[in-house]
Amino acid sequence: MQNKTNHPKLKIAFIGGGNMAAALMGGLIPAVAAASDVHVVDVSQLSLTRLEAEYGVSTALQIGQDVAAANVIVLAVKPQQMRDVIQSLQPFLTKQLLISIAAGIRASDMSRWMGDYPHIVRSMPNTPAMVGKGITGLYALPGVTADQKQIAETILSAVGMTSWFEDEAKIDAVTAISGSGPAYVFYFIEALQQAALELGFSPEQASQFAIATFEGAASLALHADEPVATLREKVTSKGGTTFAALSSMQEAGIQTAIVRAAKAAAQRATELGDEFGRQS
Repeated sequence: MQNKTNHPKLKIAFIGGGNMAAALMGGLIPAVAAASDVHVVDVSQLSLTRLEAEYGVSTALQIGQDVAAANVIVLAVKPQQMRDVIQSLQPFLTKQLLISIAAGIRASDMSRWMGDYPHIVRSMPNTPAMVGKGITGLYALPGVTADQKQIAETILSAVGMTSWFEDEAKIDAVTAISGSGPAYVFYFIEALQQAALELGFSPEQASQFAIATFEGAASLALHADEPVATLREKVTSKGGTTFAALSSMQEAGIQTAIVRAAKAAAQRATELGDEFGRQS
């Protein structure tokens, strides 16, 4: 992850003030940008009031000159809102870098909607960004300058790790693995909690043990010099308790189901891109 350093020229406008935008602001202010250099546009006055109080940013209910004055515009709206937002934004564009964090909207389509606007980075962060533990896949159109790519990386690395992809189609795979991935993890934690309850744990104990086990194992996998398969094998003694559990999962086809599920998510991301891309 890149070191957080102040960028003296960085003025950032957020279009959309939801959870992911707030997570980015939390990482950026004041490590990367001053609060006075961050502006947020959202249709919810309640959201804007909260962001003003928490981060000290300026806000507005509509896109205006504060957005035009930014050199970076982060598009943090729902995919189905993107076409309308871009129409409202277009009169204020000069050469600003646009960073989209919306799922399923291709940079090439956004560019086309704006008369082949070249300065677009498509990104896919994930919700652990809210606690500074995110990971973001990034793709830049050919017209994005090296300096703009560096700025995009600075912004997204403020809330976790980043990785660039040369093929935009890979962002659909990023969506399936890390974008949707936290939900898979929560699903597994829920199952482990349910098992703990059925084995006599209290609800508090079930939650504590399931979450701590997952957090500890993930941290071990992150810091170990060995692949995760080796770590799994070290816990799995032939004929032991872990062996019994993993054998049951194997018989149930759990691994195959997880792989199939992630591929289904990637396919849906591609379909969404096709659906949104058909907009003229």
